[in-house]
Amino acid sequence: MEELKKKLLGSVTITPEIIGDIEKSVKNISDFGKKITGYATENTTNLLDIILFGAIHLEASDIHIEPQNEDVRLRIRIDGILQDTVFFDQTTYHHLISRLKLLSKLKLNVTDKPQDGRFSIVVGTMLIEIRTSSLPAEYGESIVMRILNPNNLSLKSLDIRKDLYDIFLKEIKKPNGIIIVTGPTSSGKTTTLYAFLMEIQKPEIKIVTIEDPIEYHLKGVSQTQVSPGASHFNSTIGEMVTEKGYDFSDGLRSIVRQNPDVILVGEIRDLETAKISLQASLTGHLVLSTLHTNDAPGTIPRLIDLGIEPYSIAPALKMAIGQRLVRRVCKKCSSLVAPSADELSEIKKGLKNLSKTVVIPRDFDTIKIVKENEQGCEYCNHTGYKGRKGLYEVFLVDPEMERVILKNPPVSEIKELAIKKGMTTIYQSGLIEIVSGITTFKELSRVVERDE
Repeated sequence: MEELKKKLLGSVTITPEIIGDIEKSVKNISDFGKKITGYATENTTNLLDIILFGAIHLEASDIHIEPQNEDVRLRIRIDGILQDTVFFDQTTYHHLISRLKLLSKLKLNVTDKPQDGRFSIVVGTMLIEIRTSSLPAEYGESIVMRILNPNNLSLKSLDIRKDLYDIFLKEIKKPNGIIIVTGPTSSGKTTTLYAFLMEIQKPEIKIVTIEDPIEYHLKGVSQTQVSPGASHFNSTIGEMVTEKGYDFSDGLRSIVRQNPDVILVGEIRDLETAKISLQASLTGHLVLSTLHTNDAPGTIPRLIDLGIEPYSIAPALKMAIGQRLVRRVCKKCSSLVAPSADELSEIKKGLKNLSKTVVIPRDFDTIKIVKENEQGCEYCNHTGYKGRKGLYEVFLVDPEMERVILKNPPVSEIKELAIKKGMTTIYQSGLIEIVSGITTFKELSRVVERDE
C-alpha cells in the first residue's frame, strides 16, 4: 500500500540495498547492462529503480528505452554521447512502461499520441527530478527520461575560467538589464541560468521564473510553467474549439505585476515575449533568458529578426553569452604529447590576440597537449573521455557598442568590435582548454566551427 502511494504521488525512493548494490558492482556500462539483465530475469519489481539509479551513478543525462522489431534497446547518454546498455524482451518492456507511466502521471491507455510527464527520485537526502517523454513509434512507445540533478547548479561547479567568472559575477549583480545565453539544444544554457539564480538568490530579492517546462525546482524561487491551449468539442456550435493557453508572453505580463527583482524567461521565441522581456529589463528588473543563435554577437540580428527595433535592444542588453559543451579527456587513461606542426600553428594563430586577462601557458613552443586513449578504460566506459566542460564567449554592451547596435549592423561587424574589446570566441575558449590539458582538437572540431 505504501509503495502504491509513492507511485501515485509521482515519486520513488531508491532503497539502501539497491544503492549499495549499484555502488559496489557497477563501474561501467558493461556492468550496468549485466545488472539490468539480472534484475529483468529475476525481479522486475525493482528493475526501474535499478535503471534509474544505475544511470545516475554513471552520471548519465538521459535514458532511452526504444522498442524494436524483436526486442527493446536501452541506451543512456553520458557526456552528450548515447551508448548501448542492454537489450531486453517485450514482456519486460511492458512491465517497465506501465510502472513508468504511473509514476510520471501519463495516461496508461494512450499509446498513439506523445505524452510528457515527470516524477522525483529520492536517493538518501538527495531529490532528483526525472522528466519523461513518450513518443509513438513503429514497434511501441519510445521513452526518454531526462535526469535533472540539482547538485550541479552553482557557478563554481561549472568550473568557469576566472576571467569569465569575474565578468559573470559582476553582470548578474546589476539591478536591471537583460542577460541572454545562446546556443543549440543541450548546450547547457538553462543550467547556466540556474547557476546565475543560485548565485544571486537571497531573502531580500524576489525571483520569478516562467519555463517550458520547469526543469529544476528551486527553493525560495517562484516558478511557473507555460501551458498550451486545450481543444474540445463544442456541442453548441458543433465543432472543435481551442481554448487560449498560457504562454510566455501571457505569463510575463502577470509576472511583472508581481513586482519581482529578477525574472527568468525560459526562452525568447517570439516578438511579444521579446518585447515584454526587454521592457521589463528597462523598468528596474534583471531579466535572464535564452535564445537560439550560433554565437553571442548573433543575439542582436536574431532579436531584430523577431521584430525588435535596435533602439530597444541597445539600452536593455547587458550581456550575451554563447555556449557549447565539450567532453573532458579521461584523467586515468589519457597521455600528454607534443602537438603536431599543424596543431601548434593552429594554437598560435587562434590565440595570437588573446586577452591578457586569460591566464594560460603563453610559451606555446614548449607546451604539450593531451591525447585521449581511443580504447579508453573502465573509468571512462572505454570512450577516452569523462565529464564535460562549458566553452563560452561573452559579449558585453558598453556605450560604444550601444551606438553600433543602433545602426543595425551585420553580425560580422558586431563580432569584430566585440573581439577588439577583448571577447574570447567559443573556438578560442576551446583552444584554451586544449593547451590547459582539458580536451582535444578532435573533440573541439566535433562541437565548434573554426574561427575564420
